[in-house]
Amino acid sequence: MGLLENKVTVVTGAAAGIGRGVADLFAREGAVVYLLDVDGAGAEAAAAAICKGGSTAHAFAADVSRRETIEPAINDALERYGRIDAVVNNAGIYPRRTFEEMTEAEWDETQNVNVKGMFHMTKLVLPHMRARRSGKIVNISSVTFFKGFARLTHYVASKGAVLGFTRALAREIGPDQVCVNAVTPGAIETEGEKIHANPDDIAKIMEQQCLQRRILPIDVARVCLFLASELSDGMTGQTVNVDGGLIMY
Repeated sequence: MGLLENKVTVVTGAAAGIGRGVADLFAREGAVVYLLDVDGAGAEAAAAAICKGGSTAHAFAADVSRRETIEPAINDALERYGRIDAVVNNAGIYPRRTFEEMTEAEWDETQNVNVKGMFHMTKLVLPHMRARRSGKIVNISSVTFFKGFARLTHYVASKGAVLGFTRALAREIGPDQVCVNAVTPGAIETEGEKIHANPDDIAKIMEQQCLQRRILPIDVARVCLFLASELSDGMTGQTVNVDGGLIMY
């Protein structure tokens, strides 16, 4: 029996990176996994790999900033299985841009994906979790909120909003036995990092870590597994760093 045996779970931004790592681990732990990503083909490929390994997965192309693209996956899960046990709000974007160069459209896009996407997903699943008096919501924020990073003002602001959302909602729905927690990853070795991050900057960050190695998607996925399982039933409104000891608080 896995930690998520027969649990119905949803992971956004699941085609690659942290989301893919979470989806793969959840499947290995017995969960039915719904993989949502704006990259529909990538989500399909990830789901196919999970199914080939003997687990159950469903892929949906979805832009989390638009509620109507998420609803088909949620409706399918509820019609097919009758419940959603855990959600990992992972989808996010982090384009580099100085604040002076940043356009209002770029600011809005970052907030729409990183914050409004979490809002939409939670609005869709929460009524069902509250009715069952059971559920786990895991929101992916970022250690950048604690440190502050140049050329990421829009991103860091959005990730601070994720933590505020997590804490306030945990207070509100705690009486219904629904847990809401957040994870703050550090510099994670992903495909997206290679596109957006400067290798020299990554090296400098790693030098500040207690653990002198790259932190991987599986490192974040294991914490998400803990927060999505019964092991964390006594936790809500909390933030867990997965950054190799980059910061401590």
